Amino acid sequence: MHLTVELTYPADVDAVAAMLADESSVRWRTARSTTGGTLEAADVTGSLDSGFTVAVRRTMPVDTITGHVRHLVGDQVEVRQVEAYEPPSGGRMVGTVAIEIVGAPVRITGTVRVEPLPDGGTRHVYDGDVHATVPLFANAVAEAAAAAARRTLEADADAARAWLAEHAG
Repeated sequence: MHLTVELTYPADVDAVAAMLADESSVRWRTARSTTGGTLEAADVTGSLDSGFTVAVRRTMPVDTITGHVRHLVGDQVEVRQVEAYEPPSGGRMVGTVAIEIVGAPVRITGTVRVEPLPDGGTRHVYDGDVHATVPLFANAVAEAAAAAARRTLEADADAARAWLAEHAG
Protein backbone atom coordinates (compact mmCIF):
# COMPACT_ATOMS: atom_id res chain seq x y z
CA MET A 1 0.00 0.00 0.00
CA HIS A 2 1.30 3.44 -0.91
CA LEU A 3 1.23 6.35 1.56
CA THR A 4 1.89 10.04 0.89
CA VAL A 5 1.62 12.63 3.65
CA GLU A 6 2.14 16.28 2.70
CA LEU A 7 2.67 18.78 5.50
CA THR A 8 3.18 22.54 5.21
CA TYR A 9 4.83 25.10 7.46
CA PRO A 10 4.60 28.90 7.43
CA ALA A 11 8.40 29.25 7.51
CA ASP A 12 11.16 29.04 4.93
CA VAL A 13 13.17 25.90 4.20
CA ASP A 14 16.16 27.12 6.23
CA ALA A 15 14.05 27.54 9.38
CA VAL A 16 12.33 24.17 8.90
CA ALA A 17 15.63 22.41 8.19
CA ALA A 18 17.20 23.93 11.32
CA MET A 19 14.19 22.77 13.36
CA LEU A 20 14.38 19.23 11.97
CA ALA A 21 18.11 18.99 12.79
CA ASP A 22 17.76 20.40 16.32
CA GLU A 23 17.56 17.67 18.98
CA SER A 24 15.78 19.89 21.51
CA SER A 25 13.15 20.65 18.85
CA VAL A 26 12.74 16.95 18.06
CA ARG A 27 12.22 16.14 21.74
CA TRP A 28 9.83 19.08 22.27
CA ARG A 29 7.74 18.31 19.18
CA THR A 30 7.62 14.56 19.75
CA ALA A 31 6.62 14.92 23.41
CA ARG A 32 3.72 17.19 22.40
CA SER A 33 2.54 15.05 19.51
CA THR A 34 2.60 11.72 21.36
CA THR A 35 -0.87 12.18 22.84
CA GLY A 36 -1.53 9.63 25.54
CA GLY A 37 1.86 8.05 24.93
CA THR A 38 5.41 8.40 26.12
CA LEU A 39 8.53 9.70 24.42
CA GLU A 40 11.13 7.00 25.06
CA ALA A 41 14.05 8.47 23.08
CA ALA A 42 14.78 11.16 20.52
CA ASP A 43 18.25 11.62 19.08
CA VAL A 44 19.83 13.59 16.25
CA THR A 45 23.24 12.61 14.88
CA GLY A 46 25.22 14.53 12.29
CA SER A 47 24.61 18.14 11.36
CA LEU A 48 22.56 20.25 9.00
CA ASP A 49 25.67 20.95 6.88
CA SER A 50 26.80 17.34 6.54
CA GLY A 51 23.48 15.51 6.71
CA PHE A 52 21.75 14.24 9.80
CA THR A 53 19.66 11.38 11.14
CA VAL A 54 16.71 11.73 13.49
CA ALA A 55 15.69 8.68 15.52
CA VAL A 56 12.57 8.72 17.67
CA ARG A 57 11.14 5.94 19.81
CA ARG A 58 7.78 6.36 21.53
CA THR A 59 5.04 4.25 23.03
CA MET A 60 1.50 5.06 22.03
CA PRO A 61 -1.92 3.81 23.06
CA VAL A 62 -3.58 1.47 20.60
CA ASP A 63 -6.42 3.92 20.02
CA THR A 64 -4.29 5.19 17.13
CA ILE A 65 -4.95 1.84 15.44
CA THR A 66 -8.35 0.81 14.14
CA GLY A 67 -10.32 -1.62 16.29
CA HIS A 68 -10.35 -4.73 14.11
CA VAL A 69 -6.55 -5.09 14.18
CA ARG A 70 -5.82 -3.90 17.75
CA HIS A 71 -5.70 -7.46 19.04
CA LEU A 72 -2.55 -7.98 16.96
CA VAL A 73 -0.52 -5.37 18.90
CA GLY A 74 -1.65 -5.38 22.55
CA ASP A 75 -2.51 -2.43 24.83
CA GLN A 76 0.13 -0.07 23.50
CA VAL A 77 2.57 0.06 20.62
CA GLU A 78 6.18 1.07 20.41
CA VAL A 79 6.86 3.12 17.31
CA ARG A 80 10.37 3.65 15.99
CA GLN A 81 10.88 6.31 13.35
CA VAL A 82 14.17 7.10 11.63
CA GLU A 83 14.66 9.91 9.12
CA ALA A 84 18.02 10.38 7.40
CA TYR A 85 18.48 13.70 5.57
CA GLU A 86 21.16 14.59 3.06
CA PRO A 87 22.73 18.06 3.34
CA PRO A 88 20.56 20.83 1.85
CA SER A 89 21.07 21.35 -1.87
CA GLY A 90 19.43 23.80 -4.22
CA GLY A 91 17.19 25.19 -1.49
CA ARG A 92 15.70 21.81 -0.58
CA MET A 93 16.49 18.62 1.36
CA VAL A 94 15.84 14.98 0.61
CA GLY A 95 16.18 11.84 2.66
CA THR A 96 14.77 8.49 3.62
CA VAL A 97 12.30 7.45 6.30
CA ALA A 98 11.51 4.18 8.06
CA ILE A 99 8.70 3.72 10.57
CA GLU A 100 8.32 0.45 12.44
CA ILE A 101 5.68 -0.67 14.89
CA VAL A 102 7.62 -2.97 17.19
CA GLY A 103 5.99 -6.36 17.64
CA ALA A 104 3.65 -5.86 14.69
CA PRO A 105 4.41 -7.23 11.27
CA VAL A 106 4.35 -3.83 9.61
CA ARG A 107 6.95 -1.36 8.36
CA ILE A 108 6.79 1.86 6.37
CA THR A 109 9.75 2.84 4.20
CA GLY A 110 10.17 5.62 1.74
CA THR A 111 11.51 9.06 1.02
CA VAL A 112 11.11 12.44 2.63
CA ARG A 113 11.67 15.85 1.09
CA VAL A 114 11.63 19.43 2.31
CA GLU A 115 11.05 22.04 -0.38
CA PRO A 116 10.01 25.67 -0.72
CA LEU A 117 6.47 26.77 -1.52
CA PRO A 118 5.80 29.77 -3.76
CA ASP A 119 4.38 31.74 -0.79
CA GLY A 120 7.63 31.45 1.20
CA GLY A 121 6.45 28.51 3.28
CA THR A 122 7.76 24.96 3.20
CA ARG A 123 6.35 21.63 2.09
CA HIS A 124 7.47 18.49 3.95
CA VAL A 125 6.46 15.35 2.06
CA TYR A 126 6.64 11.73 3.20
CA ASP A 127 6.20 9.27 0.34
CA GLY A 128 6.50 5.56 0.88
CA ASP A 129 5.09 2.08 1.04
CA VAL A 130 3.45 0.26 3.91
CA HIS A 131 4.50 -3.38 4.12
CA ALA A 132 2.50 -5.81 6.27
CA THR A 133 3.29 -9.50 6.52
CA VAL A 134 0.23 -10.96 8.20
CA PRO A 135 -1.40 -13.77 6.28
CA LEU A 136 -5.06 -12.98 5.51
CA PHE A 137 -4.93 -9.62 7.32
CA ALA A 138 -2.11 -7.82 5.47
CA ASN A 139 -4.39 -5.24 3.83
CA ALA A 140 -6.23 -4.42 7.05
CA VAL A 141 -2.96 -4.12 8.99
CA ALA A 142 -1.38 -1.96 6.27
CA GLU A 143 -4.41 0.35 6.18
CA ALA A 144 -4.43 0.66 9.98
CA ALA A 145 -0.69 1.37 10.06
CA ALA A 146 -0.98 3.96 7.28
CA ALA A 147 -3.81 5.74 9.12
CA ALA A 148 -1.85 5.74 12.38
CA ALA A 149 1.30 7.01 10.62
CA ARG A 150 -0.69 9.79 8.94
CA ARG A 151 -2.21 10.90 12.27
CA THR A 152 1.20 10.81 13.96
CA LEU A 153 2.94 12.80 11.21
CA GLU A 154 0.11 15.37 11.19
CA ALA A 155 0.32 15.71 15.00
CA ASP A 156 4.09 16.17 14.68
CA ALA A 157 3.48 18.89 12.08
CA ASP A 158 1.06 20.71 14.42
CA ALA A 159 3.75 20.65 17.12
CA ALA A 160 6.35 21.80 14.56
CA ARG A 161 4.20 24.80 13.62
CA ALA A 162 4.00 25.74 17.32
CA TRP A 163 7.80 25.36 17.64
CA LEU A 164 8.39 27.52 14.58
CA ALA A 165 6.00 30.20 15.88
CA GLU A 166 8.04 30.41 19.09
CA HIS A 167 11.56 29.96 17.73
CA ALA A 168 11.85 30.94 14.06
CA GLY A 169 12.60 34.33 12.61
